[in-house]
Amino acid sequence: MSAADVLSLDAVDKVYRPRRREPVHAVKGLSMEVRPGETVALLGSSGCGKTSTLRMIAGFEAVTNGAIAIKGRPIHQLPPAKRNVAMAFEGYSLYPPLTVRDNIAFALKSARLPKAEEGRRVQDVAALLEITDILDRYPSSISGGQQQRASLGRALVREADLYLLDEPMGQLEPQLRAILRGRLKHYLRERRMTSVLVTHDQTEANALADRIAVMEGGVLQQIATPRELKERPANLFVGTFIGEPPMNVLETRPEQANGRIRFAIAGGQAFDYAESEVAPPLRAALAARAAVTLGIRPHAIHLGQPRLRARVLSNQWLGDQTHVAAEIAGRLIVAVAHQRVAARVGEEIPFDVAASDLHLFDSQSGAVIAHGGRPT
Repeated sequence: MSAADVLSLDAVDKVYRPRRREPVHAVKGLSMEVRPGETVALLGSSGCGKTSTLRMIAGFEAVTNGAIAIKGRPIHQLPPAKRNVAMAFEGYSLYPPLTVRDNIAFALKSARLPKAEEGRRVQDVAALLEITDILDRYPSSISGGQQQRASLGRALVREADLYLLDEPMGQLEPQLRAILRGRLKHYLRERRMTSVLVTHDQTEANALADRIAVMEGGVLQQIATPRELKERPANLFVGTFIGEPPMNVLETRPEQANGRIRFAIAGGQAFDYAESEVAPPLRAALAARAAVTLGIRPHAIHLGQPRLRARVLSNQWLGDQTHVAAEIAGRLIVAVAHQRVAARVGEEIPFDVAASDLHLFDSQSGAVIAHGGRPT
């Protein structure tokens, strides 16, 4: 752990032991740090361990093994009230007898601020979240989306070492969510508020987070910037989980002869490149491999350029881009183009992929071998 980090998790485990059922190992040996003023998103599918992690940081779940520290101070055995952490719950958790104004201001009572300062802070966060007009209403009289924004406001208005945001905008309609994402990111950055966000929405994670921690099966798969996750995934899971449409995957046999590198696929076709297009260390790594998994982003497939051919299964114009689904060697691939594509269902269409856009993974473990022809 580093005292320079706001939050440090060191080999944290969470095991649930329900009665008359097998134990559930929800979080497995999780180690990560969150830097001052940084927003980190915990991203993954349902049951991946992200919410359990957030609840352990907040103190609502006990740590089975490992340690959690905030600003170098161990907090994993402290009660929630002693951790100086602000949390916005997915389930709102507002006080029914209090107005929205008083719910938001409740977190400020212990600070004993002057009334004018307290009122200013409440007004500022209400304006940010567009709930100024409901400040004098009660939770039972407002919508779920308004309750969620009030819960978020109650967390943001506090002075805390760390802010924990659990699906903070999951109940909002898409247009409002898009507007508030930009405002919230500016608010957090301007005030250097260190935060951890839990979400299953890649768009939200990309929009709000400086770094994203991808989790699956209780295991941290990779933590990196949104760009790094897309361009340099650590393994096949991250490669196929991050990105929309998902990464295309093909099983190939690498071959090297006559100054060329070929990735042969079923049906006699191959991705064929001059050796000069592929870095020398990668050529050496491929020499010992009978098979590799090739990952190709849909945007990296150049339709109409001859190298391989695929049979068109569907061709959809979505208003600003075309998605073409095609079959090659019994596998589905999806290509994205920013213009209309003249290709009919059932016909063959040529396509190409530059060597610099290939992602290579070990066929057994899924671990990355190289990105873009450059060894990792």
